[in-house]
This record gives sequence, C-alpha cells and structure tokens, in this order.
Amino acid sequence: MNRNTFLTILLAAVIGGAIALGGYKTFEREQPAYNSIQDRQEKVMQQVRADYAETVPLNLDFTEVSKKAINSVVYIQSRYSGSYGQSFHFRQGPAFSTGSGVIISDDGYIVTNNHVVENSSEVSVTLENNQNFTAEVIGTDPTTDLALIKIEAEDLEFLPYGDSDEVVVGQWVLAVGNPFDLTSTVTAGIVSAKARNIGIIRDAVNNLQIESFIQTDAAVNPGNSGGALINTTGQLVGINTAIASRTGSYSGYSFAVPVNLVKKVMDDLLEFGVVQRGLLGIQIRDVTAQLSEDEDLTVVQGVYVADVTPGSGAEEAGIEPKDVIIGVDDKEVKNTSRLQELVAIHRPGEEVEVVVLRDGKERKLNVTLKNTSGTVTVVERIPEEVVDGTVFEEISETESERLEIDGGVKITDLGDGKWRDAGFEEGFIITHIDKQRVTSVPELKSIIASKSNERVIFLGIFPDGTKSYFSVDW
Repeated sequence: MNRNTFLTILLAAVIGGAIALGGYKTFEREQPAYNSIQDRQEKVMQQVRADYAETVPLNLDFTEVSKKAINSVVYIQSRYSGSYGQSFHFRQGPAFSTGSGVIISDDGYIVTNNHVVENSSEVSVTLENNQNFTAEVIGTDPTTDLALIKIEAEDLEFLPYGDSDEVVVGQWVLAVGNPFDLTSTVTAGIVSAKARNIGIIRDAVNNLQIESFIQTDAAVNPGNSGGALINTTGQLVGINTAIASRTGSYSGYSFAVPVNLVKKVMDDLLEFGVVQRGLLGIQIRDVTAQLSEDEDLTVVQGVYVADVTPGSGAEEAGIEPKDVIIGVDDKEVKNTSRLQELVAIHRPGEEVEVVVLRDGKERKLNVTLKNTSGTVTVVERIPEEVVDGTVFEEISETESERLEIDGGVKITDLGDGKWRDAGFEEGFIITHIDKQRVTSVPELKSIIASKSNERVIFLGIFPDGTKSYFSVDW
C-alpha cells in the first residue's frame, strides 16, 4: 500500500468516525434546533481539519471519493394526487416521479431540486443501504429550483460543503445520482463553464429566478436531478439540476446550482421556511460589444445598469443608470448571472460592496440590500392552518400565476375526518365555495362556518391544472 492510498483510507476513517459522533436533534418546524446547516457541518466535523487542496487522483482513480459520495446521495420518489403528464410514471393508480437528493446533515436534512418534490402529496427517500423513509418537505424555492426535505434519522453520512467560487474551468468533478432509476450512479467529467444561464427556470414572481449554473460534461440524465456534483476530495460543489438536450437525455452538457447559493437557500428554508431574497433594486443587462459601442463604454464585459428603482438600496448607495457593475465583494462580475448569484447569497439588511465603472473610473459603493417589498425585514412563510383535522395553506403568487387563478387554499395534509370522507385529495386547491371566492384560510373557515345541513359545492383545481369540484352534504 503506497503512502497516498494509506492517507486516503485514514482520512475516510477519521471523517466517518467524526460523523458518527454527531448528536441527534429532533426537528421542530416552529423552532429548529439550529438555524444553519453550514454551522452544523462544522460542529460535526470540527475534529477533522484535513487539507482539502484540490488534486487529481493518481491514475484518475475516483474509487475512494465515490464510496463516500454514494452513501450520502439518496433516491427520491414523489407521489402525486390527480392526473399528470408524460414526465410522470404511474404505479397502482397514483402518479409519481423520481429524482435524487444529497444528505447535508447527520440528522437527516437533504437538499434536492424543487421540481423533484413540487406539489407532491408524499415524498419517499431511500438510502444507499435500502432503508426507506417518508420525508417532510421543509421548504421550497422555485427561483433557484432548490428544496429542503427532512427524514427522521441520525448519524447519517453527509457531504461536506465545498466552495463553488474556487471551482475552475477544466477541473475534474463527479456527478452522483439515480438516472433512469439506476441507483448509486457515478459519472466523471470536467467543469466546462461557470455562471451559465440556460433559461430553464421560468414563471418566477417578479422575474426573480437565478441561473448561474456550473456547466460540466459529466453525464447527467433524468433522475439525476437533485443529486451531487462533487470535487475530487468529496466536497459538494453543486446540485445537478438540468441538461442541455434535444432528445430529453444527456447530449454532452449538464448544469448544477453552485453550492455557495445552495448553502444560503438551505439555511433560509431551515430557519424561516421561505427564502430571504436581498435585492439591489436595479434593472440590468449584459454588456456586449454592441452595447459598449452604443453607450460609449470602456469595457465589453460586465453588467449594465439600465434603470434604478426609487427608494432601493442601489439608489441610496449612489448607483446610477448607465453604470457598469464589474465586481461585488472583491469578486469579479462579467455577466448578469454571476451578479445575481453573488447578491442572492445575502439576506435583506446585509451590505455588499459593489464596484461600478462610471465615465471610465472605478467607484466602490456599499449597498444595503432590501426585500421585494423594499424593506429589510424578514419575509414570513405563507401560513398554514388545520381545519377539522386537515391542513390548508394559502398558495403562493408563483402557483397562482402558473395556474392562472386569483389565489386559493391548498390541502397539504389530508387528515381523517370530514374532508377525507367527502373525497377530497391532497394538493387540491379550493378557489370557490358556492360561488364565493376563497383566497385565504380565514375566508375558508368563515364560509364553511356559515353552512349547516346543506349541500355545498367546492370548486377548485389540481396542481397539474385539472379543474374539478366536490359536492358535499355539510
């Protein structure tokens, strides 16, 4: 056994031992045991201070790092109510879809893609050792296509976060996931580009979608969504999300959400149940050679400020239309995707240093980010409430726009009792009760409280767009 192999085995053993020492905390929605998965990872691994310098394994042997990663990547099956399209499978009646997820804490938190679990009525997680769990969806973020789910387990092997800012074009990476239901699949490739926008995240409210993907040529196929992109030392550097394909299968390029964005989104969902988006308050476009000529700019790369929102952090800091942003917090900015990524890792109320070019001269401006309402306060999660044993929640603006409805109340957990007996299904969105519009849980409760010994018609829609109704003797 050579020295490098011995050190690799020793490191894996030490990391495994450190993870086994991690304490278990029962998750409570109202008061999480901790507010940062990054901090949790550091606490569990504090006895392991290995040098994570990026190296190419001897003879391109990815054996050891693959063993570790496989144990931390899970198979996800999401079950749905109602009827769905061709991208879904059908088994014994229900529709379901499959994907992957990455264990990011020893006590059961898992990151995956939003599109893997969105609108599901039940989420099942299977570990590498075939243990199966029903998962709770803690929170989702359509603007980054990320979601945080939780299983009740302890002493799990998790993938430690890396630093996606340190990922460079040409570096070796591995993709780990479950393509075509082929569990525990590992493929290798190199990073072929960064900060890539391919226009796959649509329908986000106020155009707040963020696409700043790491592009690789590691093979990724349907089922890999939500799986891990790791470096050769076993650190998580991205969440595999999409492929560029004209056939629906891998054609040469795949795309992953960078882990620095993942870290922030996961901690937001853990602590608040909803992502806290900090905004500069500007309208932007990429600088091109043509734009540079038209506006007499001194650069051909960067982000052009087309307009500044009144009262925004950008206006208060002194950013002006026709400025060109070339940096944020000492990091270079060449395009809008990179700018959005660097801003999105911050919460409202935090300050970023923005470097702009104005009349050919650099200026450094400190901008306090604000939320979509123009304040620095925390955005609250959409409330949910139990009515006669069944859990309802108001649907988001994103879902309202996607379904082209003016709000509604969704059944998220169908308990035993009146609603189940009447034939309602999880995921069904009530929009009207006897022709009265319903947009909130209090409205729902008020209307049904006025009904007694009469037939009531509940109109609504399923998440796939199918309209339906339930006639109930109330």
